[in-house]
Amino acid sequence: MEEITDQELEASRKFFAGACDFVLGVADLKQLPAPDMSEVAFIGRSNVGKSSLINALTGRKDLARTSNTPGRTQQLNFFNLGGKVYIVDLPGYGYAKVSKSQVNDWTKLMKSYLRGRPNLRCVFVLIDARHGLKPSDIEMMTMLDRTAVNYRIVLTKCDKQKDEQLSKSKEIIESTLKKHAAAQPIIVQSSAWKKFGLNELQSQILKLAV
Repeated sequence: MEEITDQELEASRKFFAGACDFVLGVADLKQLPAPDMSEVAFIGRSNVGKSSLINALTGRKDLARTSNTPGRTQQLNFFNLGGKVYIVDLPGYGYAKVSKSQVNDWTKLMKSYLRGRPNLRCVFVLIDARHGLKPSDIEMMTMLDRTAVNYRIVLTKCDKQKDEQLSKSKEIIESTLKKHAAAQPIIVQSSAWKKFGLNELQSQILKLAV
């Protein structure tokens, strides 16, 4: 866990208490907004809790749509945070209750965005703490390495995992990260439900927005 000063904590709280609005959903790269602000993207397997975490970070109940049905996020959803940074909610990869052709379309769109967005400052790769790294996660991390896109691992739903198992999962992931050039070494443990890990993520995002 990164150390956060009281000053940084207060600054991030004020920033995230401000305006945060849905801008647009992108189904084609031609629809992308102008790259005139920093962007941070959230990505992970279907049903990992991306939308719930974005809602918790911004203090909103329904900014990002949540569902128990995998595959709810079907495009690149852009949210304008304080006029300084876009938060981008990406479609889940891996399992989703949609057609294979639709999954292929999402995957192509998502990877094209991740490879070619010049103002993308960081990708937060979300991993369900109960399940750990899956082959699809490793595949995504490898792709980000190849394109030199900076990324950080965020463990979600940590409140649903026992401490001993959580520590083991974290150790395995930390060991794996040493083999991935674009990965940041520090893992964020979070829970949208219990509201922990949010301050650390908010502080990181604010630093990236400058």
